[in-house]
Amino acid sequence: LWSHFTVQFGATVFALLWGFPFLVSGQGLTPGAASDLLIVMTVTAVATSPLIGAFVTRWPYSRSTLVLWIVGAIMAVWAVVLLWPGRAPLWLLVVLVVVLAVGGPGSMVGFDLARTFNPPTRLGSASGIVNVGGFVASLSTVALIGIVLDQVAPGGPSTYTVDSFRVAMSVQYIVWVIGLVQILRFRRKARAAQQSDPSVRSAEGSRGAHVS
Repeated sequence: LWSHFTVQFGATVFALLWGFPFLVSGQGLTPGAASDLLIVMTVTAVATSPLIGAFVTRWPYSRSTLVLWIVGAIMAVWAVVLLWPGRAPLWLLVVLVVVLAVGGPGSMVGFDLARTFNPPTRLGSASGIVNVGGFVASLSTVALIGIVLDQVAPGGPSTYTVDSFRVAMSVQYIVWVIGLVQILRFRRKARAAQQSDPSVRSAEGSRGAHVS
């Protein structure tokens, strides 16, 4: 749940609602150029999905590490964009959408973790719980960004600027920090359970345990 919660929402929020106005009103791109960047997101997600799958298959013990690296990269690039004086250059916006797009397939690691740590009879409900995580984060962040924009640009979309989006998009860090804290918290619990119970280590090892 927390892996899906933390990795998925950035791409969802950007692609479904706030990315287009951020690029047009905040960054000064034409609607056509903004649309092209959203297409780049889609192509990147398609291209990186097999790579994420191959990583998870080859290094199952490093799935949470992969999640943390993806989240860290997204947070770092967003920080550069938001701290850039004035509008960000096009090349940086391309980097942003590419890194955000990796969060889509990266969030699917949560379902693989659910498969590993739950018996087959509970996989349906476990997958549903994982899915809830990402979309709770996405809808909450969409609402938070809108609330902040209403405060800093009360005149509506016609008054959105790079500075108003700079403030509004920063609320994503609240959600990321919550998710990262929970990932690290439950990773420690999983490690402790595997260290204290040899039967757990044996059972999980046979299915590709998550310990790092």
